[in-house]
Amino acid sequence: MNTHYHSDTIVALSTPQGVGAIGVIRLSGADAVAIVQRVFKGKDLRQQQSHTLHFGYLMQDDKVLDEVVVSLFLAPSSYTKENVVEISCHGSPYIQQKIIELLIDQGARPAKPGEFTLRAFLNGRFDLSQAEAVADLIASDSQAAHQIAMQQMRGGISQKLKELRTALIEFAALIELELDFGEEDVEFADRSKLHTLLHQIVSELNTLIQSFQYGNAIKNGIQVAIVGKPNAGKSTLLNALLREERAIVSDIAGTTRDTIEETLTIDGLLFRFIDTAGLRETGDVIEKIGVEKSREKIRQADIVIFLYDHCEETAEQLQSELSIIPPDKKCIIAANKTDICPERTVPATLNGIAVVALSAKKHDGLETLKKELTGMVLDGNVSANNTIITNQRHYESLQQSLKAVQEVITKLHDQIPADLVAQDIRVALRHLGNITGEIDTDKDILATIFSKFCIGK
Repeated sequence: MNTHYHSDTIVALSTPQGVGAIGVIRLSGADAVAIVQRVFKGKDLRQQQSHTLHFGYLMQDDKVLDEVVVSLFLAPSSYTKENVVEISCHGSPYIQQKIIELLIDQGARPAKPGEFTLRAFLNGRFDLSQAEAVADLIASDSQAAHQIAMQQMRGGISQKLKELRTALIEFAALIELELDFGEEDVEFADRSKLHTLLHQIVSELNTLIQSFQYGNAIKNGIQVAIVGKPNAGKSTLLNALLREERAIVSDIAGTTRDTIEETLTIDGLLFRFIDTAGLRETGDVIEKIGVEKSREKIRQADIVIFLYDHCEETAEQLQSELSIIPPDKKCIIAANKTDICPERTVPATLNGIAVVALSAKKHDGLETLKKELTGMVLDGNVSANNTIITNQRHYESLQQSLKAVQEVITKLHDQIPADLVAQDIRVALRHLGNITGEIDTDKDILATIFSKFCIGK
């Protein structure tokens, strides 16, 4: 990438809108220091070193607009690899807006969403996957999401893709060389080694692709649908987990006629709990709509907690009710109200699924349920050192790359000419390069990616 891709200087508020103690206004561009100096009363900023702070006043029409602290980050030692100035001012929205207007009058222009990070990417500060991780880091609302975003921002995905691309490029070069000596029937690439390499790459790509379901759930929160018959205690369980009275709790069966969603972090994982309408046959039109919504939530959920009244339901009834849950859906069965009828034995399993004994009202068994939830998310998915895919664009590019590599394997097996094999390798390389931006990335794609960022980042 070329350093100083843009020639103009941009400005934006980098802290959230609203009243606070301070606000930070950021500029980036070749003229950032000069523009601020024109309205700054204090040291001559043009004579100061990078990574220094300077107290002074911003002046408008010979009047003090605000007392500020100016931070200097000179190219190339800045976030964007351009001259960056950050002005810490008082948190009044009026003052912040007046300062931005003043800087625009001096030659800066308003930054577009994500434009600071876009410049950092275009100027070679980091690759495209790392730039996208910046947005994920800002949006992370759980420990797990934060850790994944940090790993990606520090080049976790980039390193893995670099290894795959390097191996493919080496063999592509040998096959291209064969094409140069096509008339001499020379074979530079060891086909058996190429087969081994390609199968290794397929395995790596499959691992990355399979991690997306887990990574996407971590990024957006794991959807957990709490289902069961009316008055099984679903709302009571939700309230117990949240330790708040969010859902309506009543002794009248069928109270919850819609879905209620709340979030809770357990061991660094964000769960989105959905309390659904009771699953039963009903003539009530509104309740029928609620039951159908419940079925839809089951389909959408990553995990289902099937809750039943331990004192009322028989094993035969439960076998029938559990049929609503798809066989491939992760499910936890919870026997509720065990404190009311302790003489009844809680079955160890139902339909091959372990049963958790609960008293949602007394908060008994909640820790066991939480452990089941976190274990179900983490079981066999990834370790802390593995690369995890959370980005839909990356996922789709990996799928396209996998398709191209599998096509290479097929053509090698069928002894298809080297020029056609080389073409598919180039396709695979292009899709891998799309993720990190190592190939020329379409401007429309970049605009779409960075438009999702907040202004000022």
